[in-house]
Amino acid sequence: MTTKVAVIGATGKMGQLVSRIVEASDEFELFAQLDSKAELSEMLGADVAVDVTLPAVSQSVVEFAAGHGINVLVGTSGWSGERIAQLELVMAGNPVGGVVIVPNFSIGSILATRFAAIAAPYFDSIEIVEAHQATKVDSPSGTAVRTAELMGEARSSLGPVVAPHVDQRARGEQVSSIPIHSLRMAGLLARQEVILGGTGELLTIKHEILDPNAYEAGILLALRAVRSTRGLVVGLDQVMDLAAPEASPEPESEPVE
Repeated sequence: MTTKVAVIGATGKMGQLVSRIVEASDEFELFAQLDSKAELSEMLGADVAVDVTLPAVSQSVVEFAAGHGINVLVGTSGWSGERIAQLELVMAGNPVGGVVIVPNFSIGSILATRFAAIAAPYFDSIEIVEAHQATKVDSPSGTAVRTAELMGEARSSLGPVVAPHVDQRARGEQVSSIPIHSLRMAGLLARQEVILGGTGELLTIKHEILDPNAYEAGILLALRAVRSTRGLVVGLDQVMDLAAPEASPEPESEPVE
């Protein structure tokens, strides 16, 4: 039996990509495609809703879907830690519903963020430069915010990074004390560099999207996960961890006689 999917924000680039993936899959059925003129009630009857709208719209989409018993996959940027905390309280009162928030569907990007979190405790000077196409509305990107938050958690016992002159606008926006610089330019798709500085050395962790098809594997992974999700899951990294098969114990060797 296929899972019926409603795509909200279906006319955008990501919405079109999600729709194509759903249509090409034997596991899912494209139930509805909602644009900016559609009523949210048009998603009723779907098993799963995919929100790829705008930051200003996303929260109302999620609240409507969750309030009507539809699990939601959120691919919209702009979900800050504060907004996620508020949603967590809402979901606590809805034990049968599930929301999965994925700032970035690229598996390579998720791995780059993990590498950055691993490196963060070893460097006191850290900054992020993220670049996206000119049409991207929000900045800094959700991926950059997530990366900074995870690096901040990894450095929680060490305190803030060394970031001089952050009172100047050109020094970027601080998230978890880490300055983030955003570029919005023609000719770009998505790129992020985490630059970590130490005595006599620099470590750069860079990831770049060259083609939107890079998101396909992550979208399918998240779609499969959201069908059975209960509560709130944030990040494709958490989805990957939940989907990873447990390692089976090695069989005990027979004693040598």
